[in-house]
Amino acid sequence: MMTSSVKAMVFDVYGTLFDVHSIQSACEKVYPEKGLEISREWRLKQLEYSFLRQIMGCYQPFSAVTRDALRYVLKELQLEGGREVEEELMNAYRSLHLYPEVKEVLKELSDKKLAVCSNGSRDMLLPLMQTCGLDSFFTHIVSVEDVEQFKPSPGTYAFMQEKLGLKKEEILFLSSNGWDIAGAKSYGFLTAWINRGNLPPEELQLAADFIYRDLRSLLDQQ
Repeated sequence: MMTSSVKAMVFDVYGTLFDVHSIQSACEKVYPEKGLEISREWRLKQLEYSFLRQIMGCYQPFSAVTRDALRYVLKELQLEGGREVEEELMNAYRSLHLYPEVKEVLKELSDKKLAVCSNGSRDMLLPLMQTCGLDSFFTHIVSVEDVEQFKPSPGTYAFMQEKLGLKKEEILFLSSNGWDIAGAKSYGFLTAWINRGNLPPEELQLAADFIYRDLRSLLDQQ
């Protein structure tokens, strides 16, 4: 059961609130029969580049990381790119599909302080949230751009805690990404893994406190 000590819920965005692979349709439009492959490889390279930049200490905003990842994938798959294609697909990333249960669940959680903590840079994150009216549910929409440290760096979770002004154990961090859950757990937050892909836990000895198949399952434990 969800602990009564939780005063704030902090949500990851990409993969947790929004389906990153809904970009597939935009990719398919430009590159027929390649949409799924581009979507998968783009996401993997996007994460890889953010991790590498964090390790190397050479931060670039997530929009730049995402564009660089796209350029690499198109070259890897031997597909013709160019500025026009990049802009079309980057714009599509600012209108990813919201998972169907998200708004319903957020409405039911109105007794909690709700916040967002995302690797997304503000030029990607804010349009995405505002287009579907999701920004109105949250007291804080935090981008790691403010600290120039990508999750799962401890500094990003510390910044989120500072914004909320709460103890670590009063914050429940929710993400569909196992690596993000491990980072938040290592920092000291309570964690809820939204395991949309029915994946095994990461072998990092940092197990989530709660595991749900989607956000609607979270309400069943309230």
